[in-house]
Amino acid sequence: MSVDVGEDADPITEINVTPLVDVCLVLVIIFMVTAPMMTQSKLSVTLPKAATDESKNEDHVTITIDKDGKINVNESVVFSIDQMESVLARKLAATDEQVVIIKADELLENGKVMDVMEAAKKVKPKKIYFATQHKKEGI
Repeated sequence: MSVDVGEDADPITEINVTPLVDVCLVLVIIFMVTAPMMTQSKLSVTLPKAATDESKNEDHVTITIDKDGKINVNESVVFSIDQMESVLARKLAATDEQVVIIKADELLENGKVMDVMEAAKKVKPKKIYFATQHKKEGI
């Protein structure tokens, strides 16, 4: 089946955009389907339970805050945040790991804990941890 155009017909010089639009739509659909798969992790990881493990090394400084807001640094009683900062700096200088563990009573207001943490950050330890208790089953 051929079409006889004759000698008077002009050659087609325009680009047919219909196949181009079809290809572009297919590519958009492919990207829409595969984009969510790209953001998901390819590794299968089992996350740990919400439990803590006791520290194995004893080379750390512990800041303890009771429910009344009294602060101890490794059993040394301090009476202000500034005093705590200087005692903490001395005790951290004596340790190799420079790790600070903050033990705060659960009834203590968050503001006090934040003040202690900010003062501890000024001394620039390598790590700051918060001590917690193991979660009980069913709670």
